[in-house]
Amino acid sequence: MKKKAVPVLLAVLILIVILGLIAVVSRVVERYIPSNEWMDSSEYFGIQQEGQMALILQDQLLEQKGLLADGVPYLNMDVVSEYLNDRFYWDSGQELVIYTTPDSVIKAYAGAQEYMVADSTQTADYVPVRVQDGTAYIAAEFVKQYTAMDYEVFQDPDRIVITYRYGEVTRADAKRTTQVRELGGIKSPILTEVSGGEQVTVLMQMDDWSEVVTADGYIGYVQNSSLGETYTETLTTDFVEPVYTSIHRDYKINMVWHQVTSQEANDNLLQDIAEMQGVNVISPTWFSITDNDGNISSLADSAYVEAAHGQGLEVWGLVDNFSTEIDTAAVLNNTASRERLAEQLVNAALEYNLEGINVDFELIPEDAADGYIQFLREISIRCRANSLVLSVDNPVPMEFNTHYNLNAQGEVVDYVIIMGYDEHYVGSEPGSVASISFVTDGVTKALEEGVPAEKTILAVPFYTRLWQTDTSGNVTSEAYGMDAAQAVVNDNGAVASWNEETAQDYAEFTGADGSFFQIWLENEASLEEKLKLVQQYELGGAAAWKLGFERASVWAIMEEYTS
Repeated sequence: MKKKAVPVLLAVLILIVILGLIAVVSRVVERYIPSNEWMDSSEYFGIQQEGQMALILQDQLLEQKGLLADGVPYLNMDVVSEYLNDRFYWDSGQELVIYTTPDSVIKAYAGAQEYMVADSTQTADYVPVRVQDGTAYIAAEFVKQYTAMDYEVFQDPDRIVITYRYGEVTRADAKRTTQVRELGGIKSPILTEVSGGEQVTVLMQMDDWSEVVTADGYIGYVQNSSLGETYTETLTTDFVEPVYTSIHRDYKINMVWHQVTSQEANDNLLQDIAEMQGVNVISPTWFSITDNDGNISSLADSAYVEAAHGQGLEVWGLVDNFSTEIDTAAVLNNTASRERLAEQLVNAALEYNLEGINVDFELIPEDAADGYIQFLREISIRCRANSLVLSVDNPVPMEFNTHYNLNAQGEVVDYVIIMGYDEHYVGSEPGSVASISFVTDGVTKALEEGVPAEKTILAVPFYTRLWQTDTSGNVTSEAYGMDAAQAVVNDNGAVASWNEETAQDYAEFTGADGSFFQIWLENEASLEEKLKLVQQYELGGAAAWKLGFERASVWAIMEEYTS
């Protein structure tokens, strides 16, 4: 019996070994055999319903979807603005797309084949703008008319591949028919196949795999062994970018604002500027937005303009948004209101023979940002056509006011004015109105945001604030002109000393009631430090707020640094 059991046991052991070897070999084979699993193309491109169209921008598959309607590809308005061309503006109230060139306004209402170019009606063989489920879409071909871009549409599933960045790209040709996988690995699902000789764009090369983009919009990975040598190809476009011509004086601007609060105040011009020297532009605060329809009030005066011209001064009328009766967003986000505002301002400038318009819209809310830039684009066309200088006042650039979009301003307006003051203001803690670091940051940040130096004007203050902290810790402040501020220091027996950090004279004293007073003075020395920036950064000039707060000796300093 024992002899018979030995062969049986041996056979069992051999069988176990064989089965084990088979399992090991199977696992090894499975590990090295490529997966044949294909990813569903609609799933890859995120197509969930009929009419949706995937958007591939160069080497990026977007989450946002386009629209394919009547065989015409449409792009989401937000995608157009963010990636392709931010000059397209959407007025949701009127379901209207507006595009501004340097000399024309193009308008296309949703659902219509007709669109306006200035006063001329054009008809497309497609609908340029559609609205679906509350989202605005612009036909790719309509966008292409005004944008450096090329595109190609593919089916199954519907998608559009857009080229909008031009220059050198890395290419490679497939050696043979090969699979493009979702990730770098043979077990990753297959997205598509490329044929031998077919070109792909190489995004990144690794040891064994390369990330590529196929001509029809798949972004995936191919084994390096399946690709030929990489080579460089240069993408070019025939599109010619529009040129925004600017009115640029061949000298530096030396401007002062003249606060005019009544019609009678215009009569004081010659008296107010009697000691002024070197200034070549005066900006009276004449115009204010009065309602949400874009109407303005005016204190403009022909005799004032004639007198200013007689003193060799250009007149740039200022318009503000300071009225508590208006909603700035309501004005700027409504096309009819913007147009009315621009028309009234330009008409007033022409009626009174002004050389320019100075836009001083302050505390612009973020929800009015697009409308604000659109207003500047639209009024710039009118100004350009009538040889009017367009200047815009801005706070020192900060994180919280990036929506003022200095880059876009610098493209379409003639001068971007950086108001180098209000570092500390009514309601803030005590501090300098315009320390040298604050003012310098204003200049450098404006330049970093793309405003040309020759278009940048630095505005400096002729005023300061006297800060009072009472015995309970409550802080108040009051604005003073130069001489009045120095008188406060002298009358209270204080002595001002130079503060290197702010580049200003600083004084402090205690009042009779125990209140603590602080003041950072603006005078000849502090202004000179600020005005040195005009020469250091080769700016377009300087401005000052406001006429009447200065002492006569500062005019020579202003002139020195703007000559």
